[in-house]
Amino acid sequence: MEPLDKCIWELLWDYDPNGMVAVDRDEIIRFVNPAFCRLFRTTEDAAIGLHSTLLLGETPEFQRAWSSLEVQRAEREFPDFGFAARALVFAIPSTDFAACVLVDLTTEWNERKEMNSLQRETIAKVNEVVDNQMKVAQEIASLLGEVTAETKASLLKLVRMIEREDTPGGQLP
Repeated sequence: MEPLDKCIWELLWDYDPNGMVAVDRDEIIRFVNPAFCRLFRTTEDAAIGLHSTLLLGETPEFQRAWSSLEVQRAEREFPDFGFAARALVFAIPSTDFAACVLVDLTTEWNERKEMNSLQRETIAKVNEVVDNQMKVAQEIASLLGEVTAETKASLLKLVRMIEREDTPGGQLP
């Protein structure tokens, strides 16, 4: 690689906003960029040499990337570090390394969580309104039933009175 090419790649590595890490076949961290260190609140010196699971958690994507030589994608949350990311994991052919690019999704995840919370609250409110409407409908039905029963009783009395007047002597047969 030409010195200028190396300089450009180093600048890209240093200034890329995505966290980047390279691990060997034993999943030992060998390279990290500054964005990775910011995400995981660590330093390059502290991260290099650690087993990847200590920071990334279980990452079966590394093994799948080596065996399939295809990019592996996963979304995961890193609650201990306060962020969520899309992980793109790929083997680097002709080396014993695999790389992982972490695209910060924290804002999107927080918006999704907020939207889910709002949906749950809305559903709960709708259920509450429907329950209240059902109670009111039952009360109205109950009152209507009582009034209907009283009306029927009154009508029956009225019918009996009229029938008595229609029979001779005011007596029912």
